Amino acid sequence: MTGPRALRRIAATTDVHSSFDDALPMLTHLHAIRPETLIVDCGDFFEGSGYYRLGHGRIETAILIGLYDVIAPGNHGWIHHFESPVRNITVCANAVDAATGQTLFRRLHTTRIGEQRVGITAVIGSQAFHSIPKDQRAGHRVTEPAQALREVMVAHHHEVDAWVVLSHSGFDEDLELAAACTFLDVIFAGHCHSDQYGPTRVGETLVVKGRELGVGYALAEPAPTRWTAHNARFPGISTAALPAHLASVHDRIEDLRDRLALPIGAVAKPYRGRLLDRRLLLGNLATRLRTALGAEAVILNETALRSTQLDDVITFGDLLAIEPFNNQLVHARVPETLRTSPHALLAHLAKSAGPLVAEPTPLPPELPAVLTTDYLAESYLDGRTHQAGLRLRQALQRILTEGPHR
Repeated sequence: MTGPRALRRIAATTDVHSSFDDALPMLTHLHAIRPETLIVDCGDFFEGSGYYRLGHGRIETAILIGLYDVIAPGNHGWIHHFESPVRNITVCANAVDAATGQTLFRRLHTTRIGEQRVGITAVIGSQAFHSIPKDQRAGHRVTEPAQALREVMVAHHHEVDAWVVLSHSGFDEDLELAAACTFLDVIFAGHCHSDQYGPTRVGETLVVKGRELGVGYALAEPAPTRWTAHNARFPGISTAALPAHLASVHDRIEDLRDRLALPIGAVAKPYRGRLLDRRLLLGNLATRLRTALGAEAVILNETALRSTQLDDVITFGDLLAIEPFNNQLVHARVPETLRTSPHALLAHLAKSAGPLVAEPTPLPPELPAVLTTDYLAESYLDGRTHQAGLRLRQALQRILTEGPHR
């Protein structure tokens, strides 16, 4: 980490989500290219697997401060960006203190890439920001990304030859951002979990995204006339030795992998030997929960789960990969304005939380309360009335090992 670096390019990861089952290719490759490459991340490096749940973010923090130069905050792991080692490398132009309007992070990182003075900043989209648990973003808000970028450009245009943005907004939003901010050279995209990777050119701006979950990265570098970009997968397992500060992290990953490999039980037939169908699983779960817990209605969001390949036996790691966010099931109050409009209630939740599973179908015409997750209750409903005494993971384990309720 010491000594001068003659930087020639920028490599960007995104949405790693603590996916460390096969971390060695990512660690060795980024370490190998780092002498000539600025290493950046577009958010959501934290949360999404058992490695985060058991390691409490320490593995992610060690990798970020051991390999990365600049990172954007994502909606997952938001609180970790306020811890000093991670905050030191975090930039964001449009996340501000709700009371004062002061930015929560540095707005700009400048460095030299080849012959150009490059300004690197970041934005987080409104949808991503509002999906942060409400208690974690209390006292924070976001401003309009394009306007925030224009303000940074005006303040620092004399210091910078080229502009690069790390965006945690979504690929489609970044195409619009490129059209609105024609001074940008490269937008590294994140948050969207789509098959759009680019590079896509909008005017003179390149929009490009690396493959998520630690599978790959995007690369951009200045050329004589304008920047070029592409994306790539991390190479296969390397025999290259890791430096001590990364070798110890990999040892910790290996220790946790052994714990995560512990078997829980045989996988029920509907889910065995295939990629998990989140909607099927949540539908079966909602039916059972409504009966078992005496709820008038159950509403669950598909994004509470991750699709995972299941074989004959489910492991502790499989279960934490399927439900990585430690949701509690709760009874929640429906906002008064939505209690007599089930269609509006579902539209309100889907707008922020994504596709939903609801039981019964259709919902009752008047609905003062629903059984849901603490995340939906606290973020988009009127809070919980009381806990259901069951975590989402516990309920899923029963379904996955027993099959659908008969």
